[in-house]
Amino acid sequence: MDAKSIVELNPKVKLNNGQLIPQVGLGVYKVAGESAEPLILSAFEAGYRRIDTAAFYGNEPEVGAAVRNAGLPREEIFVATKIWKDDHGYERALKAIDESLARLDIDYIDMLLIHWPSPALGKFVETWAALEKSLESGRVRGIGVSNFQPDHLATLISAGGTVPAINQVELHPGFQQAEVRAANDAHGILTEAWSPLARGRFNEDPVIESIIAKHNRSATQVIVRWHVQLGNLVIPKTATASRLQGNISVFDFELDETDMDAIAGLDAGLRTGPNPDEF
Repeated sequence: MDAKSIVELNPKVKLNNGQLIPQVGLGVYKVAGESAEPLILSAFEAGYRRIDTAAFYGNEPEVGAAVRNAGLPREEIFVATKIWKDDHGYERALKAIDESLARLDIDYIDMLLIHWPSPALGKFVETWAALEKSLESGRVRGIGVSNFQPDHLATLISAGGTVPAINQVELHPGFQQAEVRAANDAHGILTEAWSPLARGRFNEDPVIESIIAKHNRSATQVIVRWHVQLGNLVIPKTATASRLQGNISVFDFELDETDMDAIAGLDAGLRTGPNPDEF
């Protein structure tokens, strides 16, 4: 698929705050240093229009530089970043938001997330109040959460105020998060998948291999397409520019019911990252 087709076919999903977000974007965890800006510029050339970063990733300046140097209208690019758990608390979070905005230097952030609930700290509700405050200036357009479990969401929402637009969680064929997805749906929150490929753990799985052969696609394309058909936002990551276009070329084929059922059968509670209740 060419870049123009990818931009046109990548679904723009409407969030509960009215924002439109491209369903497939690029995650840039562990993409830092001199390689970050060129990679992101290559992603824009390949048809990506959404970048997901975080203060913890250490690459907000490079993301901002790529956005400024892309030659694209700012409103065509959707940028998300996240506040790290060390910056929980109302005043501390406000300071961290200002710091992210300064590092990015792109006028505004499209989506700002609390990176982890860190329930042992007991501060995610007041941290959320700081994110709500950030909306008033217009320099943050939408707010959401990451790694929130159903009970964390219930606590946040029962406190009143803004319902998160997004909940970004680990989600892949081996860890399908049915309970979290159901809780998100019940509150009108869109589910976003991080580690959507489980770090390549299913590339040689017999189920995935059979679907690869059936559709003449790569493992990444099959799994990203599975996310798209589930309705997830998805941010496949690569540090290799040559793989960028292939990873997002998922809009010209469709998995059938047999394929979807087969992938559903791979769910095994395989968590590759930290447990949000303990981190």
